[in-house]
Amino acid sequence: MQPQPSSARPSPVAVVSPGTTRGPIHMRVSLAFVEHRVNVWLRFGRPARETILDRWRRVAIFEPDAVCCRVKWIGNDYGTALWQLMVLQAPMPSDGAQRVAGVQPGARILLRADGEIQVKAVLAAVDAIEASGVDPCAAAITYWRTVGNRLAARQPLPAYTAERHAAHLARGALR
Repeated sequence: MQPQPSSARPSPVAVVSPGTTRGPIHMRVSLAFVEHRVNVWLRFGRPARETILDRWRRVAIFEPDAVCCRVKWIGNDYGTALWQLMVLQAPMPSDGAQRVAGVQPGARILLRADGEIQVKAVLAAVDAIEASGVDPCAAAITYWRTVGNRLAARQPLPAYTAERHAAHLARGALR
């Protein structure tokens, strides 16, 4: 066998480890509705697309870095069994994600509210943001984390003001 000339080197082969995917990873949020039993819906969020699985279930698919709010209500023969609200951010391909039931492959949990009182307080805050003319998806990530911390400390929730939103937009312009 003759040696290959130095100019005819074999082309490098890309090595991809198992489980590694190329391109962006989309967050899939499962939603459901069964009257008087289960209601899992999006309070806000702009899914890239939705897939209807059957008359009770659908899946909302979000691009990386997108923000959404999922509300979960479960009832039984005796009344409400669960109130839960989560503000989630779809992870970037290089970021880690927290495991959340019904969310694949996971998400960054910006805010979690459990129980009727906390969920209704956050829903009122979302209504106030929308009333001020701001899309809740565009609100500052730090605001949602602050609301979560205030809920945990049982303190009043901060208002999302126009000044706070302007500061958030200015901070984004500097990046």
